[in-house]
Amino acid sequence: MILVGNAVISDDIKEQFFVCDLEKCKGACCVEGDAGAPLEDEETDIIEKIYPIVKDYITEEGRAVIEKQGTWVIDKDGDKGTPTIGENRECAYALYDEKGILKCGIEQAYLDGKIEFKKPISCHLYPIRITKYDQYEALNYDRWHICSPACSLGSKLGVPVYKFLKDALVRKYGDDWYQELVNEIEG
Repeated sequence: MILVGNAVISDDIKEQFFVCDLEKCKGACCVEGDAGAPLEDEETDIIEKIYPIVKDYITEEGRAVIEKQGTWVIDKDGDKGTPTIGENRECAYALYDEKGILKCGIEQAYLDGKIEFKKPISCHLYPIRITKYDQYEALNYDRWHICSPACSLGSKLGVPVYKFLKDALVRKYGDDWYQELVNEIEG
């Protein structure tokens, strides 16, 4: 375990390799699972505000779900998350590109310069999942069979999880925190 600030980081984050391989997985993390993307409290307000712009980026089916359920929902565990289309299907904010790859409509609006919010931090940080406790946060590597191509590509390229997710970790914790993480790992 690595301790940086109030974050306890599992050794897997430094030892495992990972680079998303969308050509192979087709964005399966946007459709697999038993709920939508976890949302932090402040993200629910942001998503409500940006939805009028984002709705032009998502599918008609996604818009219908959001119009019915809202821009975010409470899942079966009592946590805030994005709504899903149907029973545990793709995230309502997902869109398919011309190759049939699921991508994020929120992120596409961001990339087009329409909004300043990239996407939910839980999505940006994946395959790291954060569990919050009173005094600290635990950062763990989430092993999932749908990400086997990402593990293979990461291994081939020699990119550990913490380096692949540098931008997301900096977004969540800041540059100084990330540099301290790198110093702890690399000595």
